[in-house]
Amino acid sequence: MEIRSLTRAEEEVMLILWQMDKGFVKDVLADMPEPKPAYNTVSTIIRILEKKGFVGYTAYGKTHEYYPLISQAEYKRYEMKQLMENYFDNSLPQLVSFFVKDQSLNTKDLDEIIKIMNKEKE
Repeated sequence: MEIRSLTRAEEEVMLILWQMDKGFVKDVLADMPEPKPAYNTVSTIIRILEKKGFVGYTAYGKTHEYYPLISQAEYKRYEMKQLMENYFDNSLPQLVSFFVKDQSLNTKDLDEIIKIMNKEKE
């Protein structure tokens, strides 16, 4: 199955489902920030996520308990790959350069990045 990008609303619901591991529409709605959307809105978003292959469910009569079919880590990898391809010509040095120049990384952040890179080299 091919992963696709999520809309902001879909991502918000998925973040809740990833945190909960599984839940009913009412559980997802309860974890959403104010102003909360309508129950039917959340239900529709979850059905869209189901069609996209992000969410599965267990039926209990007329109610469904939903759970993620794609892990948050899988989705992060996909989104980072898209970011690298679309904005940085698949170049990690360009990505790092962007954050160093445009995001004003401090010395502590840079030291941490170097530490991680050195650990991966070993």
